[in-house]
Amino acid sequence: MQPLLELRNLTVAFDTERGQIRAVQEVSLSVYPQQTLALVGESGCGKSVTALSILRLIPSPPSRVLGGQVLLEGRNLLDLPEKQMQSVRGKDIAMIFQEPMTSLNPVFTVGEQIVEAVRLHQNVNTKQAYEIAEQSMRDVGIADPDKRLHEYPHRLSGGMRQRVMIAMALSCQPKLLIADEPTTALDVTIQAQILELLRALQQQRGMSILLITHDLGVVAENADAVAVMYASRIVEYASVYDLFDAPQHPYTQGLLRAVPRLGAVGQRLAAIPGTVPNPARFPSGCKFHPRCPKMNGDPACAGVEPALRQIEQGHWASCHHLPDFANKPITRPATDAKRAEGSAVS
Repeated sequence: MQPLLELRNLTVAFDTERGQIRAVQEVSLSVYPQQTLALVGESGCGKSVTALSILRLIPSPPSRVLGGQVLLEGRNLLDLPEKQMQSVRGKDIAMIFQEPMTSLNPVFTVGEQIVEAVRLHQNVNTKQAYEIAEQSMRDVGIADPDKRLHEYPHRLSGGMRQRVMIAMALSCQPKLLIADEPTTALDVTIQAQILELLRALQQQRGMSILLITHDLGVVAENADAVAVMYASRIVEYASVYDLFDAPQHPYTQGLLRAVPRLGAVGQRLAAIPGTVPNPARFPSGCKFHPRCPKMNGDPACAGVEPALRQIEQGHWASCHHLPDFANKPITRPATDAKRAEGSAVS
């Protein structure tokens, strides 16, 4: 099976008064048809920049793509003229942003905003566009969609606004949905409803999802495969089963140890020592080495950036202290085939 979306060594930098900052460095990953790939990492690691770079939504300047490819069904989006790229946004790839209140225009009704997206990508008149918008709102579980079409965003709750954003994103039947922290500003019960809605719509429409989050609970419930990002780079990739069952990179292990557990009353939460490095002053070598419990004075950790390499079947990580797949016998079969298909590196 060929990937729907493939990133090959994508590198994105920002020109600032302090010099060039590389927010994304040599990121490679693949999203397959009907697959949910979770991109996980702390705030500031480069997740959102990666997502926005796929759709070429980062202003240039100050941003610059220094290298790599963004392939949608084999077509490099970075080479397309802006007019062709506009037809890709919304029609082939749609995006849900973190905060729906700032993503919706407050001076237009939600119906006008959905209709604008429909008419941009579909050859329909205004009446037909409103019918499509109404059906899209019905599909995402909004009651009285004919009435809600004429509401302004400030009159809707946070959960309702996020449903409107999903309706807008899916109104043109995209092949890939990029969901950037889609539940960050919502309470727990609404989060569960939104995630369940995305799962149901994915099954109905057969679309792929790139889910960007820092919540490992959301990852465990919704993802097929996981790419872990730290300080601008992918440091581990695996099926969701393998990542939670046997994390290999010290950063991933630290993230999983920090998850609160039932029954751990009175116990202090585990924390990763140190702080996330400043993008303007990344450490040399492995970017995680100042915080890594495995370093033990190894000069390679501070001197050489480890490459992302296969360490088990379908499992990739970048660490000097892990064996290569070629030199390690396989001791267990691959997990669920759907969740294990593909790799982080082409």
